[in-house]
Amino acid sequence: MTSRAVALRRTVERYAPVLLAVVVAAGVWGAATGSLGVRSPLPRVLVLAVAVLAGWAAATVRVRRWPLFVTAAVTWLLLAAWPAVAVASWQAGLRLRDRRRLAGFLAGAALVAVAGVVIGVVVGGERRLTTATPANALAMFAWTVLFPLVVGLWVRARRDTLAALRDRAERLEREQEARAERVRAEERARIAREMHDVVAHRVSLMVVHAGALEVTATDPATVDTATLIRSTGREALTDLREVLGVLRQPAPAGEPATIGTAGLAGVDDLVRESRAAGLRVDRHDGGTPRPVSATVGRTVYRVVQEALTNVRKHAPGADTTVRLRYLPGGLEISVRTGPPAGGPARPGADDRPAGGTALPGAGLGLIGLRERVELLGGRLEVGPRGGGFLVRALIPVEEAT
Repeated sequence: MTSRAVALRRTVERYAPVLLAVVVAAGVWGAATGSLGVRSPLPRVLVLAVAVLAGWAAATVRVRRWPLFVTAAVTWLLLAAWPAVAVASWQAGLRLRDRRRLAGFLAGAALVAVAGVVIGVVVGGERRLTTATPANALAMFAWTVLFPLVVGLWVRARRDTLAALRDRAERLEREQEARAERVRAEERARIAREMHDVVAHRVSLMVVHAGALEVTATDPATVDTATLIRSTGREALTDLREVLGVLRQPAPAGEPATIGTAGLAGVDDLVRESRAAGLRVDRHDGGTPRPVSATVGRTVYRVVQEALTNVRKHAPGADTTVRLRYLPGGLEISVRTGPPAGGPARPGADDRPAGGTALPGAGLGLIGLRERVELLGGRLEVGPRGGGFLVRALIPVEEAT
């Protein structure tokens, strides 16, 4: 259903009681004054009061039904006005679900019809000819009671059918989503097993060999390097276990799956690790520090981590500056790399560090970083600057109240 159709439907539902009240009041007035029925000899003030009362009863039928039923009987017996009777019969078919109540309504309508015939015979004249003769009385009963009642029953049955079909469609959609979630969970478990078999084994071997080198080496620089490799490998194993845990155990609905990544406090660790790995990294902060959400903290950590990873891969000899600047409406993170000894820094290029072996990479780190920043309403700027390279992110941060 289009938005225009939905808006039209809501407008009709909002003003339907008022429209029904106007139609019923106007119909009763027209029937009592002779335009739509038998002209009543009663004073116009009384006719107007009864018409307004009938309109009010029709407007409140969603809350209370009995005022409309009583008013319909009064308008027929007092004025021989049929519009309120027709609307009451339609609403009875639409809203009376119990068979006993429906039978009671028909019995009451029959009694009112009989009483109307008696009144017509007593009053005589045009009213007797119109409402009191057997043929006209049966025709009026069929037209004002039975036909609207059948229409109301048909509309109610159609609504019930549509509601049942809608419920069935929603149930099938929920079942389909549940099946898809089971398939995703099985796929996550399979990926977790494969990652454990392929990656964890090799990283564990790296840690074991680094530990052996740390024990057997005599050169202090070699010992420090082996210690760094061993500690980094253990942290990688810890992160891998957390990733596997997320894959095996999906987060509850509505909650994002997160990994135990350090926030702002972890930026110092990243700088310290990079310095231990031989990078020339400085850190500077600006503005007045203030608390940020865990999501913002993780994003800041990832920005710095990805930028320093690219520095290690593509410009290990360049001077690098990590800067966090607290702004009135956000937090700016920048990692600026100067020109390396071998030429301009180009993340994604096949630069080879001192060992002669290129560090592998998928080239998707900056893409994923941009998506992470933009999800928080921020923006990421990446590109060459002054012969070096700049990664700068601006993340909005709400002011504390």
